[in-house]
Amino acid sequence: MSLLEVKDLRVWFPVYGGLLRRRVGEIKAVDGVSFTVEEGQTVGLVGESGSGKTTIGRALLKLEPATSGEVCFEGQSVLPMREAEFRPLRREMQMIFQDPFGSLNPRMTCGEIIGEALEIHFKTMSRSDRRLRVAELLNQVGLSREAVTRHPHEFSGGQRQRIGIARALAVKPRFIVCDEPVSALDVSVQGQIVNLLMDLQAEFGISYLFIAHDLAVVEHISDFVLVMHGGRIVEAAPAGELYCSPRHEYTKTLLAAVPQLG
Repeated sequence: MSLLEVKDLRVWFPVYGGLLRRRVGEIKAVDGVSFTVEEGQTVGLVGESGSGKTTIGRALLKLEPATSGEVCFEGQSVLPMREAEFRPLRREMQMIFQDPFGSLNPRMTCGEIIGEALEIHFKTMSRSDRRLRVAELLNQVGLSREAVTRHPHEFSGGQRQRIGIARALAVKPRFIVCDEPVSALDVSVQGQIVNLLMDLQAEFGISYLFIAHDLAVVEHISDFVLVMHGGRIVEAAPAGELYCSPRHEYTKTLLAAVPQLG
């Protein structure tokens, strides 16, 4: 059994018009998408802006309501669950957001941001144990213990994304949606963050859905790649096969647009 199974997922947004603001149509952001993620696997999801990639990631974690379809995590159907039922699964399914600054509360310190997840999901954990866990997480993502008392604006973009990764890791998830986690970072930092994610996966066996528009980054980290266009998956293949022998014209167009060195 796959860790995550997505079947015929649809996320449609209503469009209203006219004086009476009646529903006149819908935007089919995600239109009948199916795929699986295995234990310890990274599935890359690529496509141009507006193709529906982020909407899929948010729908899997119930941050965006799905119109129809099925999402199963370890055989449990997620979409029909009420929030109280789904809360235990939020520990298993986390997200790293695209904007490392916008996703962090500017009024909270680094230690408070990471520790907040522990307070929510591990209510019996003592304050001293929380402090030790936060220090451990900072070390795992390559930040010093002194970072605990600093606020988001005191860090670089790459460091802020490391805080976001530590926050996602805090509850020991088995699956993480990485929503364009390096697209807002300098090129020199992108490789560091991707390598960090790969090291963490090797150490903890985490599964990733890695969302990106940069095919070079996706090739480096992914075991399997999904190509998305207009709300649908137009090609799905193991990473090596897709990059060597793309079949769909849209995939060929994306690959042709990747800058070549030399």
